Amino acid sequence: MKFFTLLFILVGLTGATRAAELLPIEKQVAEAIKAPGVTVVHFWAPWCLNCAAELAKSGWSTFVDTNADVKFIFVTTWHDDIGREVLTKNGVGTQSNFELLLHPNPSRKAEDRMTQFMGLPVSWVPTTWIFREGQLRYALNYGEVRFPILQQLIRDTTDKW
Repeated sequence: MKFFTLLFILVGLTGATRAAELLPIEKQVAEAIKAPGVTVVHFWAPWCLNCAAELAKSGWSTFVDTNADVKFIFVTTWHDDIGREVLTKNGVGTQSNFELLLHPNPSRKAEDRMTQFMGLPVSWVPTTWIFREGQLRYALNYGEVRFPILQQLIRDTTDKW
């Protein structure tokens, strides 16, 4: 419960982040999440073992296919452009509800790498955020996702709050 309280405090603070301070990729994602419906923003890296575990056995490809009404934005971070190749090999990337973006700072070095995005902390890969019409509903900072849990969070996101 403390995590969610802290998260919502952080989300409240992001309103103070001015659009002019955002990187072009952050502005692009901020605009995309305003669209009607649910958008999942997933930060991952091709070298990450937890990210690989999520991709295995058609994990993400099945999930993206099953949720055709949800927009998925994968942000490859802390690495270079080989991410598209890894995703394609695992059946992710050709779906019409999928977009892949490459963060402009690919460094894995702790002192250089991205630590926030749109004013929200990114301290772990993978990280997944679920938005509805521009509003952050859930943020997951974890080892690897359990897709039934993620499916429930997406269902909950579609509910009126």
